[in-house]
Amino acid sequence: MTLTTIPACLDSLPANHTGDSVLRVTFQRAALLAAALLPLSIPFTAAAEGDPGRGETLAYTCLGCHGIEGYRNAYPSFRVPKLGGQHPEYIVAALQAYQDGERPHETMQAQAASLSDQDMQDIAAYFATWGGATAEPLANAPEGAPDKISTCVACHSGNGISQSAEWPNLAGQHESYLIHSLEQYKDGTRVNAVMAGIVTALTPQDIKALSRYFARQKGLFTTIED
Repeated sequence: MTLTTIPACLDSLPANHTGDSVLRVTFQRAALLAAALLPLSIPFTAAAEGDPGRGETLAYTCLGCHGIEGYRNAYPSFRVPKLGGQHPEYIVAALQAYQDGERPHETMQAQAASLSDQDMQDIAAYFATWGGATAEPLANAPEGAPDKISTCVACHSGNGISQSAEWPNLAGQHESYLIHSLEQYKDGTRVNAVMAGIVTALTPQDIKALSRYFARQKGLFTTIED
């Protein structure tokens, strides 16, 4: 399987598809693409075992932002993401994305620039010692969830606890950070083939509703008790 062959089955819609049927097909195809691309992410995260002791030393600077409840990014203004309960595999993937320039944040790019693959594994292993997410995934979204929740369920489940370690847990994440991230995927400043296709169908109102919903679920956290 190659990246060039995957979109071939996703790049056209029958002429008679309109309205909700188009959205359903779009979401289904995006989910299939996510599943197809998942094996491509494994080599980045399976290369080495992390050393949480060494990772604790390396993560000292991380805690200056991510270890403070409610800490805000100055501009644009949003709360920095919670890392407690996040998949270590995803933390590695995020650091690699900052290092490769696929995520635009000057501070994070500078932090990631000097990290080796082993450094990233060690940092992720340290945060893993904080414990997993404080909830289990739901197969389906509960009644009252936002209309566009079907956009997210295939990967992130009905409550934002992801179905695979390569995908981030969203449950309990700061609402402002989720909004910021989705807006970046939508305008192309954050690069991800799967998310780029999924956010196409989301309006600004959808983004706010989904972010608010996932932020209110139990899952991620910022600090742990000593």
